[in-house]
Amino acid sequence: MSTATVSTLKGARLPKWSPYAIAGGSVGLAIAIGLGAGLDSHVQWGLIAAILFVVGTYGIAARVEGKRQAKDRIATSLVWVAFLLAVVPLVSLVWVTVVRGVKVLDLYFLTHSMGVVADTEPGGGIYHAIIGSLEQVGLATLIAAPVGVLTAIYLVEYGRGKLSKAITFFVDVMTGIPSIVAGLFILSLMLQFDMQPFGFAGSLALAILMMPVVVRSTEEMLKLVPNELREASLALGVPKWRTILKVVLPTSIGGITTGIMLAVARIAGETAPVLLLVFGNPFINTNPFEGAQSSLPLYIYQQYANSAGSGAAYDRAWAASLTLIAFVMILNLVARGIARWKAPKTGR
Repeated sequence: MSTATVSTLKGARLPKWSPYAIAGGSVGLAIAIGLGAGLDSHVQWGLIAAILFVVGTYGIAARVEGKRQAKDRIATSLVWVAFLLAVVPLVSLVWVTVVRGVKVLDLYFLTHSMGVVADTEPGGGIYHAIIGSLEQVGLATLIAAPVGVLTAIYLVEYGRGKLSKAITFFVDVMTGIPSIVAGLFILSLMLQFDMQPFGFAGSLALAILMMPVVVRSTEEMLKLVPNELREASLALGVPKWRTILKVVLPTSIGGITTGIMLAVARIAGETAPVLLLVFGNPFINTNPFEGAQSSLPLYIYQQYANSAGSGAAYDRAWAASLTLIAFVMILNLVARGIARWKAPKTGR
């Protein structure tokens, strides 16, 4: 077949830079439409640009490459638009938090508590809130992680019949429980025993929220372990419990650890249970089993509620928000690092 015949069969194609040119033209036209229509919101300009990009891509591709190829290009353009719609708000959120949070975020802010500092006065810090968050989230993890992992092991390795289906159903239900409901449940128990707010009560509510996430993630990781490994171990006469302990868990430990770390990141920002059960404390309290404590989400809520949109409390709220984002980001990076470190190594 000649080169001319192959070129004819391929048909006309848009150059590789065409999507960028269409996107640039769409943005420019959207700005012109926004200014002409008196639209002040950049969000509206962005939505107009997205619509123009999709429509323009289809129109130009259909004229040059044909309708069949145009459908493929419009699908690709929709994926890019959806990606930008997801990323732009996230980047904007992080940017605003960083710009406003760095105003008072320094070593003094991280190593001092509010103490006798009023919300309207400058100074103070989040040391007491960091201690409260670490203790409450740590205790919740010590409760939820073993229970969640053992539940997942039962569902995957032993669970059969109605009991397994009932556990799976309740785990699914617990996954969608609002955090305030978990807080109210623990609060009702505290009222029965006439107990005052304390840090461990918040840990119990956070453990309830964390448990189904650990169960689901661990269950999926255990299902990825090849059955051949289990059968080979059992064929050698190794008991089932020892096969799980020495074969199944080491193979999936990276994914299990990642799931637990992501569950920790999920509960680290919960405010409602802490507000109900821990109550908040401007002073340092290192004992989670006695007296009210603070936490980073609760500190952010209280500072912003007392700031009236400006002042020292407003700046402290943003600085604490930046600290909480950094904490969650570190947990995610640690989870990714553990997943790569414990990933099964393939031979050459």
